[in-house]
Amino acid sequence: MEKTEHIRKWLGTGSINIFGIAFSGKDTVGKRLADDLGAEFLSSGDIIRHARENATAAHIKAAVSVSDNGTWMPTDEFRELIVPYLHGKEVAGRALILSMVGRWIGEEAPVLEGLKQGGHQTKAVVLLRLSEKEAWSRRESTTDPDSRNMRRLDDAETHKVQGRFDDFRSKTLPVIRIYRQMGILIEVDGEQPRDKVFSDVIDALYEFSRASTSQ
Repeated sequence: MEKTEHIRKWLGTGSINIFGIAFSGKDTVGKRLADDLGAEFLSSGDIIRHARENATAAHIKAAVSVSDNGTWMPTDEFRELIVPYLHGKEVAGRALILSMVGRWIGEEAPVLEGLKQGGHQTKAVVLLRLSEKEAWSRRESTTDPDSRNMRRLDDAETHKVQGRFDDFRSKTLPVIRIYRQMGILIEVDGEQPRDKVFSDVIDALYEFSRASTSQ
């Protein structure tokens, strides 16, 4: 409780972005963290659903459709669709816990700027480390019909799942390297039991926030 309260005060209306390969538990950790910190949990999918309800431009609707079909939208559409939401009235004055928002190289800069404009400065980025071998194992053993990964259309086809892993290596790892160079990356072993992963995330955020406030 003491650690959580310290993190909450340090975070303010800032944001924490959680990264990891598919099946690493990003949403599970993110939602639990948001609940404990009284923050708003947001994935790119959440923002896309909002855009679907409010889109008027044809190219934005097309971008939403691309995402619905299990592939990610082009970076230009990402900037126009996702970034404005990050400094919009819907999340004004709230701390944000993000699930890998800005996952492709080239998207991290507009995400950082959009969050800053909205008063949600990126305080930390958490990477849940998980091997592809373990990710495949989790994919094969996931039976929860409500799991977001199980509901994705592409998960029914092995080569498309592999495509997601390949994209993570080629397009997301460069983003993670940028956050590491910025000195805001926190790495946690994601191959542990869920409760241990979450406990380690809290411990790591607590130590990071203490170091940040003492500077």
